[in-house]
Amino acid sequence: MRALPLEHGEEIAFATAALALRFGERALEEGGHAPAPVTAEQLIEAHRPEDIRHDLWTTFQRVQENVIQGGQPGRAPSGRHLRTQPVRSIDRGVSLNRALWMLAEEMRKLKS
Repeated sequence: MRALPLEHGEEIAFATAALALRFGERALEEGGHAPAPVTAEQLIEAHRPEDIRHDLWTTFQRVQENVIQGGQPGRAPSGRHLRTQPVRSIDRGVSLNRALWMLAEEMRKLKS
């Protein structure tokens, strides 16, 4: 996965799918009832200099960290400022990690 470079649009596509996994598909619909509090751009944001690479592995790691650990500034549907919460449920964390891994595997197959 480290050998597979991703373009910015591919990173955004990966993060958008992760948003649907974390916050539900309705969060992606325009005019949905519960929009995601963060954007795909925020999920691919690097927090350390060593994470500023554009390959599938690093993108997967950044998105996984941002989805599971939370802490990104966002907005509630009411418009108030908030920070995303970490995933505290072990079952939810495991299922999110599995789904993100499957997403990365499928991206790898597409890029190969």
